[in-house]
Amino acid sequence: MENSHDHIKLTSGELAVLWGSYMNDSLGICTISYFLKDVEDPDIRSTLEYASDLAKKHIEVVTDIFKEEKIPIPTGLTEQDVNLNAPRLYPDTFMLYYIQNMGATGINSYSIALPNAARMDIREFYTSCMGSSCELYNRASNVLQEKGLFIRSPYIPYPSQGEFVHKQHFLAGWMGEQRPLTTIEISFLFFNLYRNSLGSALLTGFSQVAQSKEVRRYIVRGAEISKHHSAVFSKFLSNDNLLTPMTWDIMPTTSTEPPFSDKLLMLHSTALNNAGIAYYGASLGASLRKDLAAAYSRLVIEVGEFAVDGVNIMIDNGWLEKPFSAPNRNSLAKG
Repeated sequence: MENSHDHIKLTSGELAVLWGSYMNDSLGICTISYFLKDVEDPDIRSTLEYASDLAKKHIEVVTDIFKEEKIPIPTGLTEQDVNLNAPRLYPDTFMLYYIQNMGATGINSYSIALPNAARMDIREFYTSCMGSSCELYNRASNVLQEKGLFIRSPYIPYPSQGEFVHKQHFLAGWMGEQRPLTTIEISFLFFNLYRNSLGSALLTGFSQVAQSKEVRRYIVRGAEISKHHSAVFSKFLSNDNLLTPMTWDIMPTTSTEPPFSDKLLMLHSTALNNAGIAYYGASLGASLRKDLAAAYSRLVIEVGEFAVDGVNIMIDNGWLEKPFSAPNRNSLAKG
């Protein structure tokens, strides 16, 4: 067991996850600081404050690691990307769902970061991050349940016995009678529907406050994509007579005064795109019906093309911060 990391350099995998953590937490700090200005419900405020404290602690840890290793600190997002004087853009209910999703996303992100860490201190950090993200998700979920706002996936009758699959029709889904969705397929459809409904509300608010016409058009397109994807998932569920309850108290106000810089809006959109592709990939791997697999494949391509267009906008505006990269050996060899 390694008792000291003084002589052990960070691996490329560790550099990648630490850089990503810094960028995501800087985004979280900026967004939540604006939410805290307007939130009225004391229970929701407490959950937001917990999330903000976590993000700040994470930034401190990553900053200390980079300083120790003499690695440049990323710029990320700063207080200059937030206008705390802007009026309220989102209701309290949206903020609570946002934080719950932030906890869920953190659990997924840190479950990937931990296996990419070799050094003991980095593993301990991401083990702690995993635990705190679980706590954040549970805190937000508890408040949602106490207020009667928690959105549950559809119920189905309990099975009476276990079964094995004996016919290839289990994989079918193009023509003729289709088999019912499995609980695994239902859970992925529901979560993707929920996440897109929340994303649509977030981007609708962003579209109202974007300052650049190019950024505004891009975000409006993103909101429309989220609505379209929600309709796709909802149709699969409704075809199996599965109810998909959603809350409507998450839409933004009519404010058009920008609380966030266009850079923040684009970085947040990029984070949504990355998460969406990852979730769709997992959903594709867990869905055995051919029509579901085809739908996820098509939606991944759509999000991927949308993401590339967003990256181009960020490059054109000088907003894309380059992740740590390997040296260009060919260039070095030329002198």
